Amino acid sequence: MKVLVTVKRVVDYNVKVRAKSDGTGPELGNVKMSINPFCEIAVEEAVRLKEAGVATEVVIVSVGDKSCQEQIRSALALGADRGIHVEAEGSLQPLAIAKLLEAVVDREEPELIIMGKQSIDGDNNQTGQMLAALTGRPQGTFASKLDIADGKAQVIREIDGGLQTVSLALPAIVTTDLRLNEPRYASLPNIMKAKRKPLDTLTASELGVDTVSKVTLVSAEPPATRQAGIKVASVSELVEKLKNEAKVI
Repeated sequence: MKVLVTVKRVVDYNVKVRAKSDGTGPELGNVKMSINPFCEIAVEEAVRLKEAGVATEVVIVSVGDKSCQEQIRSALALGADRGIHVEAEGSLQPLAIAKLLEAVVDREEPELIIMGKQSIDGDNNQTGQMLAALTGRPQGTFASKLDIADGKAQVIREIDGGLQTVSLALPAIVTTDLRLNEPRYASLPNIMKAKRKPLDTLTASELGVDTVSKVTLVSAEPPATRQAGIKVASVSELVEKLKNEAKVI
């Protein structure tokens, strides 16, 4: 069974993101970049399926400029077999990414696609669902557990009311939640091996996809600075301030 995993290059989650002084977007210069944490969980799950003998090949796909190859190599160091880089410039919206991935899926024909449920930069939580709609494949989102058997994927989903179990006929799409697994660290030997693993490059024009953004970023600005709290001497003073200053009662 071939498993295709998508990864996205994002600002490392430990970095505090700042807006540019001109308000045109986030400041990305000289900022540490890494694999989106949810995508890293997806890679780990695919590698575990391969180690269990369920999957025969794990293919990594990333969409973006040439710098995305760094994250593909990182995923290969975690145990994936080969990578595909879809080269596209500029800011890509979820629908454009889903269409590019649809073209890759048509070429690769994987039995299972595993994606992070969302990226920590846009937080849109849209690409997986859009790809499922475009390809006509069943989907299991927010997966906290995944089992593959008898041509089906059983997914335990995290929902507002608790947990929901769904059974999907393969080929299918699964998006990962935080509690699905804990990603491993890449060992030095595997990092060296990853440099020799195949990595193919495609372009948006080769795939026949228009990536022109339909969304315009108006401005980016930091959140308002939170004012310091104060201490009050009595309950009556607290009520008075809540009523007359904060105006919440």
